[in-house]
Amino acid sequence: MKLTGVELRRIRMPLVAPFRTSFGTETSRDVLLLRVVTAEAEGWGECVAMSEPSYSSEYVAAAAEVLRRFLIPALAAQPGLDANRVAPALAPVKGHRMAKAALETAVLDAELRAANRSLARELGAVRERVPCGVSVGIMDSVGELLDAVGGYLAAGYVRIKLKIEPGWDVEPVRAVRERFGDDVLLQVDANTAYTRADARHLARLDPFDLLLIEQPLDEEDLLGHADLARVIRTPVCLDESITSARAAADAIRLGACAIVNVKPGRVGGYLEARRVHDVCVAHGVPVWCGGMLESGIGRAANVALAALPGFTLPGDTSASDRYYRTDVTAPFVLADGHLAVPTGPGIGVEPVPDALAAVTTGTEWLPL
Repeated sequence: MKLTGVELRRIRMPLVAPFRTSFGTETSRDVLLLRVVTAEAEGWGECVAMSEPSYSSEYVAAAAEVLRRFLIPALAAQPGLDANRVAPALAPVKGHRMAKAALETAVLDAELRAANRSLARELGAVRERVPCGVSVGIMDSVGELLDAVGGYLAAGYVRIKLKIEPGWDVEPVRAVRERFGDDVLLQVDANTAYTRADARHLARLDPFDLLLIEQPLDEEDLLGHADLARVIRTPVCLDESITSARAAADAIRLGACAIVNVKPGRVGGYLEARRVHDVCVAHGVPVWCGGMLESGIGRAANVALAALPGFTLPGDTSASDRYYRTDVTAPFVLADGHLAVPTGPGIGVEPVPDALAAVTTGTEWLPL
């Protein structure tokens, strides 16, 4: 393929309710979408960077800048283009994995649409639908938390993930277990909120039979996670620490994790996410698909990834209405605790023009 142009589109999507984690509270998502245009087809990608560099070093304005100045020109300089060439072409630019992932996804979507192949098939999906978990933010009270969890279970979600931080951990988990019982699949996510000194405190979560504790320590502290894994019984899962297939292999070798959360934006794209999956499968380590409050564009690709054989735990691939009253694509709807894997060409969905226009805050066309 040959690129003819790339559109950068900023959209702002209000959340149905504030979403609080250990690193902040979100009330809306400022999203950067990419539309890649070739002679054969168009493709869409979503950058999962947040508005501020709080969750990661990347943020939306910086992603747009690095795409505009460096990544898109590097790709345009290639004599021929397919999705497998994107990562090598962008490799001279250090970091910026979320921006790179958005560009690679858009190219991959265009390539697969031109060939009339689905992303799920391309990645190696083995399921027609995937089980869905839900991520529950930090609340103002335990009562509010219990009401929220009860609502999600009533809606059919098959796994509950509680965001935790120092001061909001043992008691909320205890309350959920006491109210809803031991049969509920329950896990917690710390988003790096703890230190090595908190090991004994985190061991207080062991009696609650959690599926896992996700990223309790700093993302660069692999040895700390390995030490923690020897102190607590709850399986340690890494999220922010897993930036590539090599990082996953290193973490597994060190004993820093027993489970891996795969986020395509964090590892640089869906092709690298598949490599992370393959490394974990080879080592007998379960994986699941994380979420970044994506619109339907990013959600569609995540659901395709979650249909691979190694994704044996429910992911954060929630229905559209978990976060947004109106999505920019046809909404993903929960059915018996599952979402259907898109089967159409590419990512299998396209933006609804009116819905997209309603949330667009700016566009920029870069002819090539």
